[in-house]
Amino acid sequence: MSTAVVSTRVIAGVAVALFAGSMVLALSLPLVGTALERRSPLLVLAGAGVGLVLTICYSRVLWAAFMRRLTWRHYLDAAAVGLISYGVPAFGGPAWMAMPMAFISVAPIIVRRRAYALALTLASVAVTAVVLLLIDLPTAMALLYGLALLPTIAPMTYGMAWLCRIVDELRQARAELARRAVDEERVRFARDLHDTLGHTLQAIALRAELGERLVADAPDRALRELAEIQRIARTAVHDVREVVRGYRATSLAGELDGLAAVLGAAGISCERPEPPADLPAHVHEPLGWVAREAVTNVLRHSAATWCEVTVHVEDGHVVLEIVNDGGPGATRVVRGNGLTGLAERMKAAGGRLETTSGDGTFRVSAAVPLVPPPGPAEPAPARLPGEVAP
Repeated sequence: MSTAVVSTRVIAGVAVALFAGSMVLALSLPLVGTALERRSPLLVLAGAGVGLVLTICYSRVLWAAFMRRLTWRHYLDAAAVGLISYGVPAFGGPAWMAMPMAFISVAPIIVRRRAYALALTLASVAVTAVVLLLIDLPTAMALLYGLALLPTIAPMTYGMAWLCRIVDELRQARAELARRAVDEERVRFARDLHDTLGHTLQAIALRAELGERLVADAPDRALRELAEIQRIARTAVHDVREVVRGYRATSLAGELDGLAAVLGAAGISCERPEPPADLPAHVHEPLGWVAREAVTNVLRHSAATWCEVTVHVEDGHVVLEIVNDGGPGATRVVRGNGLTGLAERMKAAGGRLETTSGDGTFRVSAAVPLVPPPGPAEPAPARLPGEVAP
């Protein structure tokens, strides 16, 4: 289940609970008054049963409208809400004058087109005023309740339905932006490999075919073609290494330049931090990997609305801290492949990686010493016989 759906469900659930709770309160007051006045258990049970049906139908309509999942069954629920909202005051008298509020609140959200929603809302308000006048409520009070007080709930439910829709669309847009960013990077890498190897491999294939035909008739020329094939192959190996190096290499400055723009495009507030000047070169690559992976986690695994990134020097270390909201509720963080790989990179650089969660936030802290730790020189990659170094 996606984050967008979960967030919309939470908002819709809280809204339904609030509106339905208000409806139960509006029902309980006249029901208690009637029970005290007439002292009839059957009447109280009947009123409680009608109230239960109203609450269930009312909650179902609100939930479906907030989640944009209205079906014909929910229109039947809305019809039941309308019958009860206007039928109970018509037979019960002025004590139930707040009942039409139920249908007024669902009228603007059970149809999709705004013009129809406005027309249905106005019609429900007009019917409410007529019903209140017919139950012998004073004219001034009937008009005040029917035209001024009770209709105020309609903008509330309409606004909540609009809010749920906007939240859902924004989170879907953010997920789509993240997916497109990954797709664009894959296309870039595929394009670079195609541009680098396409012509080279075709040239190797053609010269190999020519050398095969010349082996018997012109062996000297065939040897020259084989030598040329070796030269082209070495050049291709060098080009592929450069493409891979350009794809995998990262730096702190480059990642800081891009993270604010990427997060901003996804609807997450983030400002580019200004790192201290003259940072040593060995800290840029490991901290750049941390920045890249942390931003990826923010986009994919959280419901963040803001992200704060800081870079500072503390106790002989360059410290990168990334904090965002919308983190997991548990205080213990289970590291996946990404965080595990980062921890290994930081250990190799002599630094450390810490991840903490709590109070709805997630924090990643990475520290690399200003002075690189001594270590063995990195071995050179193995080469084939006759291969030149890139």
